[in-house]
Amino acid sequence: MSLLPYKPPKNLRLLFIVHYAPLLLIIMIGPMTALFNIWQLPLPQWPTIITGGIIFLAGTLLYFKWEIFWHKTFHGQLVTTGICSTIRHPHYTSLLIIGYGLALFFYSIAAVLLATIAIPIMIISIIDEEHLLIKQFGSDYKEYMKQTPWRLIPKIF
Repeated sequence: MSLLPYKPPKNLRLLFIVHYAPLLLIIMIGPMTALFNIWQLPLPQWPTIITGGIIFLAGTLLYFKWEIFWHKTFHGQLVTTGICSTIRHPHYTSLLIIGYGLALFFYSIAAVLLATIAIPIMIISIIDEEHLLIKQFGSDYKEYMKQTPWRLIPKIF
């Protein structure tokens, strides 16, 4: 059985680019903290860096777990099993975890601010994507929304 190629609509592709932008900026700006000794977090340095590395690895693990699950499971239908039975948008969740992990790893206030700026961008992306999913899957997606009320983080959002 071959996987159907998934091509998001053009307006959604733009949102994908927009929600990856803060992560790319974190990767570019974060190292400047150490390089130029600027924008440092007012926290103990090594515990923060180690914690950030662990958070980054956890987010990366979630990201790859999601990617593998998605490629094995998605065949053009609504996916509601696996991690999608807990949160509706694990991809976005993994990107936020990766962003905050990198920000702490880089020990950078600027990177933490960029990770925080990513939150409303992700929320806008999620809302836009859910409108498209409701159009595509109709009442099935609405029922899924009731069964899985959390978009990003269980019990929070």
